[in-house]
Amino acid sequence: MRIAVGGIHTECSTSSPVLMQAEDFRVLRGAELTESDYFAFLRHHPVEIAPLFHARAVPGGPVSRAVYEAFRAGFLARLEAAKPFDAVYLAMHGAMKVEGLWDAEGDWFQAVRQAVGPDMLIATSYDLHGNVSAKVVDQIDIFAAYRTAPHIDTPETMEAAFAMLLRALQTGVRPGVLRVPVPLLLPGERTSTGDEPARSLYAALPAREGAGIWRADLMIGYVWADEPRATACAMVTGTDAVAMAAAGTQIAGDFWAARDRFHSGAKTGPLEEMLDIAAVVGTQPVILADSGDNPTGGGVGDRADVLAALIARGWQGALVAGITDRPAVEACFKAGTGARLPLRIGASLDPAGAVVATMAEVVLLDGGDDPGARQAVVRIGGITLVLAARRRPYHTLADFDRLGLDPRAAGLLVVKSGYLSPELAPLARPNLMALTDGVVSQDIAALANHHRSLRVLPFDPGADYQPVPEISQRFRC
Repeated sequence: MRIAVGGIHTECSTSSPVLMQAEDFRVLRGAELTESDYFAFLRHHPVEIAPLFHARAVPGGPVSRAVYEAFRAGFLARLEAAKPFDAVYLAMHGAMKVEGLWDAEGDWFQAVRQAVGPDMLIATSYDLHGNVSAKVVDQIDIFAAYRTAPHIDTPETMEAAFAMLLRALQTGVRPGVLRVPVPLLLPGERTSTGDEPARSLYAALPAREGAGIWRADLMIGYVWADEPRATACAMVTGTDAVAMAAAGTQIAGDFWAARDRFHSGAKTGPLEEMLDIAAVVGTQPVILADSGDNPTGGGVGDRADVLAALIARGWQGALVAGITDRPAVEACFKAGTGARLPLRIGASLDPAGAVVATMAEVVLLDGGDDPGARQAVVRIGGITLVLAARRRPYHTLADFDRLGLDPRAAGLLVVKSGYLSPELAPLARPNLMALTDGVVSQDIAALANHHRSLRVLPFDPGADYQPVPEISQRFRC
């Protein structure tokens, strides 16, 4: 068997004014794909891989139309050149916005389907925060999504989709997919699978599988995409349409029934209230999530609201990681380690963001000759601040180790995040989440809603619901 493998993976807030460009993506072509750790699971299977093209980026604003079309054209050219093959596996996210397109993944899948014809199997894996449209469902045969948030089962999910594809090829049994939309959009910060009710809802999914059902998934969806396709849904892959409909209806109904029980696992409130708590709690490190500017949720990552509040309070012993500001980083590199210089920090990408003008001492410079990879550590009074030339999170201990910083030694650690990453969460004493401004604001009901369905919670508090399964056109044929 020979399987073509590729895809495109990112998440886009439609409120962000910052378009994603080609340099924002890590692109794997040909053998780079099969040699990467991200696709290491492919080595577990005795099949031939036709590695095509895979692009992956930190979540952000919409993808430039020109960049997307260039990526799609490159992918399709490699797809054509790789023929013949027996099936296609696409590693996707599901919440990509492309300027001028309402359903970017639908467009991508449709182009692939047109290229390979109606008989070839297409399998895909998604982030559980993807928005699955009917257009996508009608192009694919196999679907699997993450079951954890924070996402610690990415390799397992990718392998699950791939294994189902091999199962279908080896047995000759052709599965199909079914979607049950749920008119409910919640932020990831309130649906972490470490907290109830999401923990129990996801733990119940494997038990739905069995005779006629290969895989059952619950999609939370992506709330910061103001698009018609934005919705939660149940997704079921299998061979028995009746059993699939029953399972999907149950998953969707259980999610809807739990709608009023979702909450943040962290102590949550306005920034000043969270800082009041951090000031007196007496344990460390207090980890404060700057939720409205979280780059892993699509935030810009360049706002200085929290930094301004800390300076105003004369805070001592804080580590802020980090703020994206390429001009400030370049100024630090020009001045050199040990220099004191005036910096204007913040709003380097989004002019609507908060700005701080202050004196800073350059403590460390990292990144060398690649301007996009550069980072600077500066000290502002009792505050240590990490500045990054490129949008990025600081969510792993390796991020801090590289810069000679120890988050465990900080009295207060500020990260641009929603729920904390698996590496930082165990360190928090306690974990606080500030409801800050930004393009991924947690004030969901107040988000601009021009294109989502008007009959979706929380935008329509009176929304009612009865699950209606929607079987793929391919499965009906």
